[in-house]
Amino acid sequence: MRSILTWWLLLLAFQPVLAQQLSSSRPKLVVGIVVDQMRWDFLYRYSNRYGAGGFNRLLKEGFSCENALIDYTPTYTAPGHAAVYTGSVPSLHGIIGNSWFSREKNGFVYCTDDDSVRTIGSSSDRGKMSPKNLWSNTITDELKLAQHFKSKTIAIALKDRGSIIPGGHTADAAYWFDNASGGWVTSSYYMEQLPPWVSAFNAKRWPDSFLVKNWNPLYPIGTYTQTSSDSSPYEDILPGEDNDFEHRTDHILANKYETFRYIPGANTYVFDMGRAAIENEGLGKRGVTDFLALSFSSTDYAGHRFGPNSIEMEDMYLRLDRDMAAFLQYLDKKIGKGQYLVFLTADHGVAHIPGYAIEHKMPAGFEDDQGLKQILREAIRADHGIDDAVMTVINYQVYLNHPKIGADKFQAVKQTVTRRLRQLPFISHVIDLEQIPGAGLPFKLENMVRNGYNQKLSGDLQFVFRPQWFDGFSKGTTHGAWNPYDAHLPLVWFGWKIKAGKTYREVHTSDIAPTLAALLQIQVPNASIGEAIGEVVR
Repeated sequence: MRSILTWWLLLLAFQPVLAQQLSSSRPKLVVGIVVDQMRWDFLYRYSNRYGAGGFNRLLKEGFSCENALIDYTPTYTAPGHAAVYTGSVPSLHGIIGNSWFSREKNGFVYCTDDDSVRTIGSSSDRGKMSPKNLWSNTITDELKLAQHFKSKTIAIALKDRGSIIPGGHTADAAYWFDNASGGWVTSSYYMEQLPPWVSAFNAKRWPDSFLVKNWNPLYPIGTYTQTSSDSSPYEDILPGEDNDFEHRTDHILANKYETFRYIPGANTYVFDMGRAAIENEGLGKRGVTDFLALSFSSTDYAGHRFGPNSIEMEDMYLRLDRDMAAFLQYLDKKIGKGQYLVFLTADHGVAHIPGYAIEHKMPAGFEDDQGLKQILREAIRADHGIDDAVMTVINYQVYLNHPKIGADKFQAVKQTVTRRLRQLPFISHVIDLEQIPGAGLPFKLENMVRNGYNQKLSGDLQFVFRPQWFDGFSKGTTHGAWNPYDAHLPLVWFGWKIKAGKTYREVHTSDIAPTLAALLQIQVPNASIGEAIGEVVR
Protein backbone atom coordinates (compact mmCIF):
# COMPACT_ATOMS: atom_id res chain seq x y z
CA MET A 1 0.00 0.00 0.00
CA ARG A 2 2.84 2.36 0.88
CA SER A 3 4.56 1.68 -2.48
CA ILE A 4 1.36 2.56 -4.38
CA LEU A 5 1.04 5.80 -2.41
CA THR A 6 4.67 6.63 -3.13
CA TRP A 7 4.13 5.97 -6.85
CA TRP A 8 1.14 8.35 -6.95
CA LEU A 9 3.05 11.06 -5.09
CA LEU A 10 5.90 10.80 -7.58
CA LEU A 11 3.49 10.97 -10.51
CA LEU A 12 1.86 14.10 -9.10
CA ALA A 13 5.27 15.66 -8.54
CA PHE A 14 6.29 15.06 -12.15
CA GLN A 15 3.06 16.28 -13.75
CA PRO A 16 4.26 19.92 -14.10
CA VAL A 17 7.46 18.64 -15.71
CA LEU A 18 5.49 16.47 -18.15
CA ALA A 19 3.24 19.40 -19.01
CA GLN A 20 6.28 21.61 -19.60
CA GLN A 21 7.82 18.97 -21.88
CA LEU A 22 4.57 18.80 -23.89
CA SER A 23 4.44 22.56 -24.28
CA SER A 24 7.98 22.63 -25.63
CA SER A 25 7.51 19.73 -28.06
CA ARG A 26 4.19 20.96 -29.42
CA PRO A 27 2.21 24.20 -29.17
CA LYS A 28 -0.84 24.38 -26.94
CA LEU A 29 -3.04 25.44 -29.83
CA VAL A 30 -2.79 25.53 -33.62
CA VAL A 31 -4.92 28.15 -35.37
CA GLY A 32 -5.40 27.73 -39.10
CA ILE A 33 -6.63 30.90 -40.81
CA VAL A 34 -7.87 30.79 -44.40
CA VAL A 35 -9.00 34.10 -45.89
CA ASP A 36 -11.31 33.27 -48.77
CA GLN A 37 -10.23 34.98 -52.04
CA MET A 38 -7.16 36.69 -50.55
CA ARG A 39 -4.55 37.30 -53.24
CA TRP A 40 -0.93 37.45 -52.10
CA ASP A 41 -0.62 41.15 -52.94
CA PHE A 42 -3.34 42.08 -50.43
CA LEU A 43 -0.71 41.59 -47.72
CA TYR A 44 1.13 44.60 -49.13
CA ARG A 45 -1.35 46.61 -51.17
CA TYR A 46 -2.84 48.30 -48.11
CA SER A 47 0.09 47.77 -45.73
CA ASN A 48 0.64 51.50 -45.18
CA ARG A 49 -2.91 51.63 -43.76
CA TYR A 50 -2.72 48.44 -41.74
CA GLY A 51 -1.97 48.81 -38.04
CA ALA A 52 1.07 47.35 -36.31
CA GLY A 53 -0.74 44.42 -34.70
CA GLY A 54 -2.47 42.60 -37.57
CA PHE A 55 -1.05 41.64 -40.97
CA ASN A 56 2.05 43.78 -40.37
CA ARG A 57 2.75 41.96 -37.11
CA LEU A 58 2.42 38.60 -38.84
CA LEU A 59 4.92 39.70 -41.48
CA LYS A 60 7.33 41.32 -39.01
CA GLU A 61 7.41 38.55 -36.40
CA GLY A 62 6.47 35.57 -38.58
CA PHE A 63 7.85 33.74 -41.58
CA SER A 64 6.34 34.54 -44.97
CA CYS A 65 6.44 32.29 -48.04
CA GLU A 66 6.24 34.99 -50.69
CA ASN A 67 5.84 32.66 -53.65
CA ALA A 68 3.15 30.23 -52.46
CA LEU A 69 1.16 28.85 -55.37
CA ILE A 70 -1.75 26.52 -55.97
CA ASP A 71 -0.48 23.48 -57.91
CA TYR A 72 -3.75 22.30 -59.51
CA THR A 73 -6.65 23.69 -61.48
CA PRO A 74 -9.45 24.74 -61.23
CA THR A 75 -8.94 27.03 -58.23
CA TYR A 76 -12.10 27.13 -56.15
CA THR A 77 -13.03 27.33 -52.46
CA ALA A 78 -13.59 23.65 -51.67
CA PRO A 79 -10.47 22.25 -53.36
CA GLY A 80 -8.53 25.16 -51.89
CA HIS A 81 -9.43 24.27 -48.33
CA ALA A 82 -8.87 20.59 -49.11
CA ALA A 83 -5.36 21.25 -50.46
CA VAL A 84 -4.39 23.23 -47.36
CA TYR A 85 -5.57 20.59 -44.91
CA THR A 86 -4.82 17.35 -46.80
CA GLY A 87 -1.52 18.34 -48.37
CA SER A 88 -2.90 16.86 -51.56
CA VAL A 89 -4.61 17.69 -54.86
CA PRO A 90 -8.07 17.00 -56.37
CA SER A 91 -6.74 13.99 -58.25
CA LEU A 92 -6.25 12.27 -54.89
CA HIS A 93 -8.45 13.94 -52.26
CA GLY A 94 -11.60 13.89 -54.43
CA ILE A 95 -12.78 17.49 -54.01
CA ILE A 96 -12.52 18.64 -57.62
CA GLY A 97 -14.68 21.76 -57.27
CA ASN A 98 -17.36 23.34 -55.14
CA SER A 99 -19.75 21.22 -57.20
CA TRP A 100 -19.25 18.78 -60.04
CA PHE A 101 -21.27 16.56 -62.35
CA SER A 102 -21.79 12.94 -61.34
CA ARG A 103 -22.31 10.47 -64.16
CA GLU A 104 -23.36 7.90 -61.59
CA LYS A 105 -26.16 10.12 -60.24
CA ASN A 106 -26.81 11.92 -63.55
CA GLY A 107 -26.78 15.18 -61.66
CA PHE A 108 -24.66 17.65 -59.76
CA VAL A 109 -22.91 16.92 -56.47
CA TYR A 110 -22.13 19.62 -53.94
CA CYS A 111 -18.82 19.07 -52.19
CA THR A 112 -20.19 18.57 -48.65
CA ASP A 113 -23.74 17.33 -49.31
CA ASP A 114 -24.87 14.36 -47.21
CA ASP A 115 -28.54 13.37 -47.17
CA SER A 116 -27.90 10.81 -44.45
CA VAL A 117 -27.46 13.49 -41.76
CA ARG A 118 -29.70 16.19 -40.26
CA THR A 119 -29.38 19.88 -39.46
CA ILE A 120 -28.58 20.61 -35.84
CA GLY A 121 -29.51 24.10 -34.65
CA SER A 122 -32.13 25.05 -37.26
CA SER A 123 -35.21 23.78 -39.06
CA SER A 124 -33.55 24.42 -42.43
CA ASP A 125 -31.76 21.79 -44.49
CA ARG A 126 -28.45 23.69 -44.44
CA GLY A 127 -26.99 21.20 -41.99
CA LYS A 128 -27.34 18.16 -44.23
CA MET A 129 -23.60 18.24 -44.69
CA SER A 130 -20.53 16.19 -43.79
CA PRO A 131 -16.99 15.42 -45.05
CA LYS A 132 -18.06 12.15 -46.72
CA ASN A 133 -17.01 13.35 -50.22
CA LEU A 134 -13.46 14.02 -48.98
CA TRP A 135 -11.53 10.88 -49.85
CA SER A 136 -8.44 11.50 -47.74
CA ASN A 137 -7.87 12.52 -44.17
CA THR A 138 -6.51 15.88 -43.01
CA ILE A 139 -3.78 17.29 -40.82
CA THR A 140 -6.47 17.84 -38.19
CA ASP A 141 -7.29 14.12 -38.35
CA GLU A 142 -3.61 13.24 -38.04
CA LEU A 143 -3.24 15.46 -34.97
CA LYS A 144 -6.12 13.54 -33.41
CA LEU A 145 -4.49 10.21 -34.27
CA ALA A 146 -1.13 11.30 -32.88
CA GLN A 147 -2.69 12.15 -29.51
CA HIS A 148 -5.01 9.15 -29.35
CA PHE A 149 -8.05 11.42 -29.86
CA LYS A 150 -7.42 13.41 -26.68
CA SER A 151 -7.17 16.72 -28.57
CA LYS A 152 -10.07 18.82 -29.82
CA THR A 153 -10.66 20.19 -33.31
CA ILE A 154 -13.20 22.97 -33.82
CA ALA A 155 -13.78 24.44 -37.30
CA ILE A 156 -15.74 27.65 -37.97
CA ALA A 157 -16.72 29.48 -41.17
CA LEU A 158 -19.71 31.18 -42.72
CA LYS A 159 -19.51 28.65 -45.57
CA ASP A 160 -20.19 25.01 -44.76
CA ARG A 161 -17.31 23.88 -46.99
CA GLY A 162 -15.00 26.35 -45.24
CA SER A 163 -15.45 24.57 -41.92
CA ILE A 164 -16.31 20.96 -42.78
CA ILE A 165 -13.28 20.28 -44.97
CA PRO A 166 -10.68 21.81 -42.59
CA GLY A 167 -12.26 19.97 -39.65
CA GLY A 168 -11.65 16.67 -41.41
CA HIS A 169 -13.39 13.41 -40.58
CA THR A 170 -12.75 13.48 -36.82
CA ALA A 171 -13.61 17.06 -35.83
CA ASP A 172 -15.37 17.55 -32.53
CA ALA A 173 -17.45 20.20 -34.25
CA ALA A 174 -17.73 22.15 -37.47
CA TYR A 175 -20.03 25.19 -37.42
CA TRP A 176 -21.31 27.26 -40.33
CA PHE A 177 -23.81 30.08 -40.77
CA ASP A 178 -27.47 29.44 -41.56
CA ASN A 179 -29.53 32.15 -43.27
CA ALA A 180 -32.84 30.72 -42.06
CA SER A 181 -32.02 30.97 -38.36
CA GLY A 182 -29.40 33.73 -38.49
CA GLY A 183 -27.01 31.68 -36.37
CA TRP A 184 -24.48 28.87 -36.27
CA VAL A 185 -25.56 25.36 -37.20
CA THR A 186 -23.90 21.98 -37.58
CA SER A 187 -25.00 18.48 -38.56
CA SER A 188 -25.81 15.21 -36.86
CA TYR A 189 -22.53 13.91 -38.26
CA TYR A 190 -20.92 15.74 -35.32
CA MET A 191 -23.55 15.89 -32.57
CA GLU A 192 -27.23 15.55 -31.70
CA GLN A 193 -27.71 19.04 -30.29
CA LEU A 194 -25.82 22.29 -30.13
CA PRO A 195 -23.69 22.77 -27.02
CA PRO A 196 -25.30 25.23 -24.59
CA TRP A 197 -22.59 27.79 -25.26
CA VAL A 198 -23.34 27.82 -29.00
CA SER A 199 -27.06 28.19 -28.33
CA ALA A 200 -26.29 31.06 -25.98
CA PHE A 201 -24.03 32.65 -28.61
CA ASN A 202 -26.79 32.38 -31.23
CA ALA A 203 -29.31 33.89 -28.82
CA LYS A 204 -27.33 37.16 -28.76
CA ARG A 205 -28.32 37.77 -32.42
CA TRP A 206 -25.01 39.41 -33.31
CA PRO A 207 -25.73 39.46 -37.08
CA ASP A 208 -28.69 41.78 -36.44
CA SER A 209 -26.44 44.09 -34.45
CA PHE A 210 -23.95 44.32 -37.32
CA LEU A 211 -26.66 44.87 -39.94
CA VAL A 212 -28.33 47.70 -38.06
CA LYS A 213 -25.01 49.62 -37.95
CA ASN A 214 -24.79 49.69 -41.78
CA TRP A 215 -21.50 49.40 -43.65
CA ASN A 216 -19.77 52.78 -43.63
CA PRO A 217 -16.19 53.47 -44.72
CA LEU A 218 -13.72 53.16 -41.87
CA TYR A 219 -11.95 56.34 -43.04
CA PRO A 220 -13.03 59.37 -45.10
CA ILE A 221 -14.03 58.17 -48.55
CA GLY A 222 -11.44 60.39 -50.27
CA THR A 223 -8.57 58.55 -48.60
CA TYR A 224 -9.26 55.28 -50.46
CA THR A 225 -6.71 55.86 -53.19
CA GLN A 226 -5.98 52.23 -54.14
CA THR A 227 -9.41 51.78 -55.68
CA SER A 228 -11.62 52.60 -58.63
CA SER A 229 -14.66 54.88 -58.48
CA ASP A 230 -17.33 53.93 -55.97
CA SER A 231 -19.97 54.01 -58.72
CA SER A 232 -18.14 51.95 -61.36
CA PRO A 233 -20.70 50.42 -63.76
CA TYR A 234 -19.00 47.02 -63.73
CA GLU A 235 -19.33 46.60 -59.95
CA ASP A 236 -22.34 44.74 -58.60
CA ILE A 237 -24.43 45.59 -55.51
CA LEU A 238 -25.12 43.97 -52.16
CA PRO A 239 -28.10 41.58 -52.10
CA GLY A 240 -31.19 43.55 -51.12
CA GLU A 241 -29.41 46.91 -51.31
CA ASP A 242 -28.49 49.27 -54.12
CA ASN A 243 -26.39 52.05 -52.56
CA ASP A 244 -22.76 52.97 -52.94
CA PHE A 245 -20.99 53.73 -49.66
CA GLU A 246 -22.62 53.99 -47.22
CA HIS A 247 -24.25 50.58 -47.62
CA ARG A 248 -27.62 50.74 -45.88
CA THR A 249 -28.15 47.29 -44.40
CA ASP A 250 -30.38 48.41 -41.53
CA HIS A 251 -33.56 48.43 -43.60
CA ILE A 252 -33.16 45.06 -45.35
CA LEU A 253 -35.87 42.62 -44.31
CA ALA A 254 -36.07 39.94 -47.00
CA ASN A 255 -33.24 37.42 -46.63
CA LYS A 256 -31.21 39.87 -44.57
CA TYR A 257 -28.80 37.19 -43.40
CA GLU A 258 -27.67 36.60 -46.98
CA THR A 259 -26.67 40.28 -47.02
CA PHE A 260 -24.89 39.81 -43.70
CA ARG A 261 -22.44 37.42 -45.35
CA TYR A 262 -21.09 40.27 -47.51
CA ILE A 263 -20.21 42.82 -44.82
CA PRO A 264 -17.03 43.15 -42.69
CA GLY A 265 -18.99 42.52 -39.52
CA ALA A 266 -19.36 38.90 -40.59
CA ASN A 267 -15.58 38.48 -40.28
CA THR A 268 -15.75 39.94 -36.78
CA TYR A 269 -18.53 37.45 -36.05
CA VAL A 270 -16.26 34.53 -37.01
CA PHE A 271 -13.48 35.81 -34.77
CA ASP A 272 -15.99 36.20 -31.93
CA MET A 273 -17.14 32.61 -32.43
CA GLY A 274 -13.50 31.51 -32.39
CA ARG A 275 -12.97 33.20 -29.03
CA ALA A 276 -16.14 31.60 -27.69
CA ALA A 277 -14.91 28.16 -28.80
CA ILE A 278 -11.57 28.68 -27.07
CA GLU A 279 -13.26 29.80 -23.85
CA ASN A 280 -15.99 27.17 -23.72
CA GLU A 281 -14.13 24.18 -25.12
CA GLY A 282 -10.95 24.89 -23.15
CA LEU A 283 -8.83 24.88 -26.29
CA GLY A 284 -5.12 25.16 -25.55
CA LYS A 285 -5.63 24.54 -21.85
CA ARG A 286 -5.99 20.78 -21.64
CA GLY A 287 -2.41 19.42 -21.75
CA VAL A 288 -2.64 18.42 -25.42
CA THR A 289 -2.42 20.31 -28.71
CA ASP A 290 -5.83 21.48 -29.92
CA PHE A 291 -6.73 22.87 -33.34
CA LEU A 292 -8.98 25.80 -34.22
CA ALA A 293 -9.69 26.17 -37.95
CA LEU A 294 -11.11 29.55 -38.98
CA SER A 295 -12.12 30.48 -42.52
CA PHE A 296 -13.24 34.00 -43.44
CA SER A 297 -15.78 33.98 -46.25
CA SER A 298 -16.96 37.61 -46.41
CA THR A 299 -13.87 38.61 -48.38
CA ASP A 300 -15.03 36.19 -51.08
CA TYR A 301 -18.71 37.14 -51.03
CA ALA A 302 -17.95 40.85 -51.34
CA GLY A 303 -15.01 40.25 -53.68
CA HIS A 304 -17.25 38.56 -56.24
CA ARG A 305 -19.62 41.56 -56.19
CA PHE A 306 -17.21 44.49 -56.09
CA GLY A 307 -13.90 43.17 -57.40
CA PRO A 308 -10.36 43.55 -56.03
CA ASN A 309 -10.05 47.22 -57.02
CA SER A 310 -13.10 48.49 -55.15
CA ILE A 311 -13.41 50.74 -52.13
CA GLU A 312 -15.41 47.96 -50.50
CA MET A 313 -12.50 45.53 -50.67
CA GLU A 314 -9.98 48.03 -49.37
CA ASP A 315 -12.30 48.76 -46.47
CA MET A 316 -12.92 45.04 -45.94
CA TYR A 317 -9.20 44.36 -45.51
CA LEU A 318 -8.57 47.39 -43.32
CA ARG A 319 -11.28 46.15 -40.97
CA LEU A 320 -10.06 42.55 -41.17
CA ASP A 321 -6.60 43.80 -40.17
CA ARG A 322 -8.07 45.36 -37.02
CA ASP A 323 -9.92 42.15 -36.20
CA MET A 324 -6.74 40.13 -36.76
CA ALA A 325 -4.77 42.37 -34.40
CA ALA A 326 -7.39 42.04 -31.67
CA PHE A 327 -7.49 38.25 -32.06
CA LEU A 328 -3.70 37.89 -31.85
CA GLN A 329 -3.72 40.01 -28.69
CA TYR A 330 -6.41 37.73 -27.29
CA LEU A 331 -4.30 34.64 -28.06
CA ASP A 332 -1.28 36.28 -26.39
CA LYS A 333 -3.24 36.69 -23.16
CA LYS A 334 -5.35 33.54 -23.23
CA ILE A 335 -2.87 30.97 -24.57
CA GLY A 336 0.42 32.83 -24.09
CA LYS A 337 2.95 34.34 -26.46
CA GLY A 338 5.01 31.64 -28.11
CA GLN A 339 2.57 28.95 -26.96
CA TYR A 340 0.33 28.92 -30.05
CA LEU A 341 1.04 28.39 -33.74
CA VAL A 342 -0.80 30.30 -36.48
CA PHE A 343 -0.70 29.93 -40.22
CA LEU A 344 -2.45 32.37 -42.55
CA THR A 345 -3.24 31.52 -46.16
CA ALA A 346 -6.06 31.59 -48.72
CA ASP A 347 -8.01 29.08 -50.78
CA HIS A 348 -7.65 31.02 -54.06
CA GLY A 349 -7.21 34.53 -55.40
CA VAL A 350 -9.34 36.60 -57.77
CA ALA A 351 -9.29 38.13 -61.25
CA HIS A 352 -9.87 41.77 -62.08
CA ILE A 353 -13.37 42.60 -63.23
CA PRO A 354 -13.20 42.52 -67.07
CA GLY A 355 -14.76 46.00 -67.28
CA TYR A 356 -12.01 47.39 -65.05
CA ALA A 357 -9.27 45.75 -67.13
CA ILE A 358 -10.77 46.97 -70.41
CA GLU A 359 -11.13 50.47 -68.96
CA HIS A 360 -7.35 50.42 -68.47
CA LYS A 361 -6.61 49.01 -71.97
CA MET A 362 -5.90 45.45 -70.86
CA PRO A 363 -7.45 42.51 -72.77
CA ALA A 364 -10.22 40.82 -70.81
CA GLY A 365 -13.67 39.31 -71.13
CA PHE A 366 -16.09 36.62 -70.01
CA GLU A 367 -18.21 33.76 -71.31
CA ASP A 368 -20.77 31.70 -69.40
CA ASP A 369 -20.86 27.89 -69.25
CA GLN A 370 -24.38 27.67 -70.65
CA GLY A 371 -23.33 29.59 -73.74
CA LEU A 372 -20.40 27.23 -74.30
CA LYS A 373 -22.61 24.20 -73.76
CA GLN A 374 -24.99 25.40 -76.49
CA ILE A 375 -22.14 26.15 -78.92
CA LEU A 376 -20.71 22.65 -78.47
CA ARG A 377 -24.07 20.91 -78.75
CA GLU A 378 -24.73 22.67 -82.05
CA ALA A 379 -21.29 21.73 -83.39
CA ILE A 380 -21.77 18.04 -82.52
CA ARG A 381 -25.25 18.04 -84.03
CA ALA A 382 -23.91 19.55 -87.25
CA ASP A 383 -20.97 17.11 -87.53
CA HIS A 384 -22.49 13.90 -86.22
CA GLY A 385 -26.28 14.33 -86.05
CA ILE A 386 -26.32 13.66 -82.30
CA ASP A 387 -28.54 15.74 -80.02
CA ASP A 388 -27.72 16.56 -76.39
CA ALA A 389 -24.22 15.11 -76.69
CA VAL A 390 -22.86 17.53 -74.05
CA MET A 391 -24.22 16.78 -70.61
CA THR A 392 -22.76 19.89 -68.98
CA VAL A 393 -19.88 22.36 -68.88
CA ILE A 394 -18.59 23.04 -65.36
CA ASN A 395 -15.22 23.80 -63.74
CA TYR A 396 -13.76 24.60 -67.18
CA GLN A 397 -14.47 21.01 -68.19
CA VAL A 398 -16.80 19.42 -70.77
CA TYR A 399 -18.76 16.32 -69.77
CA LEU A 400 -19.86 14.31 -72.81
CA ASN A 401 -22.87 12.01 -72.90
CA HIS A 402 -21.11 8.67 -73.40
CA PRO A 403 -24.22 6.48 -73.93
CA LYS A 404 -25.73 8.98 -76.36
CA ILE A 405 -22.56 9.27 -78.42
CA GLY A 406 -21.50 5.62 -78.44
CA ALA A 407 -18.03 4.15 -78.38
CA ASP A 408 -17.64 4.15 -82.16
CA LYS A 409 -18.11 7.93 -82.47
CA PHE A 410 -16.63 9.05 -79.18
CA GLN A 411 -13.15 10.01 -80.40
CA ALA A 412 -14.61 11.84 -83.41
CA VAL A 413 -16.94 13.81 -81.14
CA LYS A 414 -14.02 14.79 -78.91
CA GLN A 415 -12.22 16.05 -82.00
CA THR A 416 -15.27 18.17 -82.92
CA VAL A 417 -15.40 19.66 -79.42
CA THR A 418 -11.67 20.37 -79.48
CA ARG A 419 -11.85 22.02 -82.91
CA ARG A 420 -14.88 24.16 -82.01
CA LEU A 421 -13.39 25.33 -78.72
CA ARG A 422 -10.12 26.25 -80.40
CA GLN A 423 -12.05 28.41 -82.84
CA LEU A 424 -13.26 30.60 -80.00
CA PRO A 425 -10.96 33.63 -79.71
CA PHE A 426 -10.94 33.66 -75.90
CA ILE A 427 -9.77 30.04 -75.48
CA SER A 428 -6.04 29.34 -75.64
CA HIS A 429 -5.84 25.57 -75.04
CA VAL A 430 -8.07 22.50 -75.12
CA ILE A 431 -6.93 19.34 -73.32
CA ASP A 432 -8.14 15.77 -73.75
CA LEU A 433 -7.96 14.76 -70.10
CA GLU A 434 -7.00 11.21 -71.01
CA GLN A 435 -4.05 12.55 -73.03
CA ILE A 436 -2.71 15.42 -70.92
CA PRO A 437 0.96 15.03 -71.90
CA GLY A 438 0.02 15.44 -75.56
CA ALA A 439 -1.71 18.80 -75.09
CA GLY A 440 1.41 20.88 -75.68
CA LEU A 441 1.08 22.82 -72.42
CA PRO A 442 3.89 24.59 -70.57
CA PHE A 443 5.14 22.30 -67.81
CA LYS A 444 3.67 24.32 -64.94
CA LEU A 445 0.20 24.41 -66.48
CA GLU A 446 0.38 20.74 -67.50
CA ASN A 447 1.20 19.80 -63.92
CA MET A 448 -1.72 21.86 -62.58
CA VAL A 449 -4.14 20.18 -65.01
CA ARG A 450 -2.77 16.73 -64.14
CA ASN A 451 -3.11 17.38 -60.40
CA GLY A 452 -6.67 18.60 -60.86
CA TYR A 453 -7.78 15.68 -63.02
CA ASN A 454 -9.65 12.96 -61.16
CA GLN A 455 -10.26 9.87 -63.29
CA LYS A 456 -13.52 9.00 -61.55
CA LEU A 457 -15.03 12.47 -61.24
CA SER A 458 -13.66 14.86 -63.87
CA GLY A 459 -14.99 15.62 -67.34
CA ASP A 460 -13.65 14.51 -70.73
CA LEU A 461 -12.00 17.71 -71.91
CA GLN A 462 -10.72 20.83 -70.24
CA PHE A 463 -10.27 24.25 -71.78
CA VAL A 464 -8.08 27.16 -70.76
CA PHE A 465 -9.22 30.74 -71.19
CA ARG A 466 -6.85 33.45 -72.25
CA PRO A 467 -5.51 35.51 -69.33
CA GLN A 468 -8.13 37.74 -67.70
CA TRP A 469 -11.03 35.82 -69.31
CA PHE A 470 -13.32 33.70 -67.17
CA ASP A 471 -16.69 32.04 -66.81
CA GLY A 472 -18.88 34.87 -65.54
CA PHE A 473 -21.00 37.90 -66.26
CA SER A 474 -20.66 41.60 -67.02
CA LYS A 475 -20.74 42.71 -63.38
CA GLY A 476 -18.43 41.48 -60.67
CA THR A 477 -15.64 38.93 -60.93
CA THR A 478 -14.65 35.38 -60.07
CA HIS A 479 -11.76 32.90 -59.89
CA GLY A 480 -11.00 29.32 -60.85
CA ALA A 481 -8.23 29.64 -63.45
CA TRP A 482 -4.56 28.65 -63.33
CA ASN A 483 -3.33 32.24 -63.64
CA PRO A 484 -1.28 33.91 -60.89
CA TYR A 485 -4.12 36.23 -59.92
CA ASP A 486 -6.06 33.11 -58.89
CA ALA A 487 -3.17 30.90 -57.79
CA HIS A 488 -0.62 33.14 -55.98
CA LEU A 489 -1.58 33.23 -52.31
CA PRO A 490 -0.29 34.51 -48.97
CA LEU A 491 1.31 31.99 -46.63
CA VAL A 492 2.56 33.30 -43.29
CA TRP A 493 3.63 31.28 -40.24
CA PHE A 494 3.58 32.88 -36.80
CA GLY A 495 4.09 32.02 -33.15
CA TRP A 496 5.44 28.80 -31.61
CA LYS A 497 9.02 28.07 -32.77
CA ILE A 498 8.63 30.30 -35.85
CA LYS A 499 11.61 32.54 -36.62
CA ALA A 500 11.06 35.78 -38.50
CA GLY A 501 12.01 35.75 -42.14
CA LYS A 502 10.94 35.23 -45.75
CA THR A 503 11.55 32.90 -48.63
CA TYR A 504 10.92 33.62 -52.31
CA ARG A 505 11.34 29.97 -53.27
CA GLU A 506 8.26 28.48 -54.90
CA VAL A 507 6.16 26.46 -52.49
CA HIS A 508 2.61 25.16 -52.79
CA THR A 509 -0.54 25.11 -50.70
CA SER A 510 -0.17 21.32 -50.64
CA ASP A 511 3.03 21.92 -48.61
CA ILE A 512 1.14 23.42 -45.66
CA ALA A 513 -0.05 20.15 -44.10
CA PRO A 514 3.38 18.45 -44.40
CA THR A 515 5.00 21.51 -42.82
CA LEU A 516 2.56 21.35 -39.93
CA ALA A 517 3.24 17.63 -39.60
CA ALA A 518 6.98 18.29 -39.41
CA LEU A 519 6.55 21.05 -36.84
CA LEU A 520 4.20 18.93 -34.71
CA GLN A 521 6.20 15.72 -35.25
CA ILE A 522 3.20 13.78 -36.49
CA GLN A 523 2.37 11.79 -39.62
CA VAL A 524 1.39 13.58 -42.82
CA PRO A 525 -2.20 13.12 -44.09
CA ASN A 526 -2.75 9.88 -45.99
CA ALA A 527 -2.94 11.35 -49.52
CA SER A 528 -0.33 14.07 -49.03
CA ILE A 529 2.05 14.77 -51.91
CA GLY A 530 3.41 18.04 -50.55
CA GLU A 531 6.77 18.67 -48.96
CA ALA A 532 7.66 20.26 -45.64
CA ILE A 533 8.94 23.81 -46.13
CA GLY A 534 12.46 23.55 -44.75
CA GLU A 535 12.85 27.26 -44.08
CA VAL A 536 9.86 27.13 -41.71
CA VAL A 537 10.82 24.02 -39.76
CA ARG A 538 14.53 24.89 -39.43
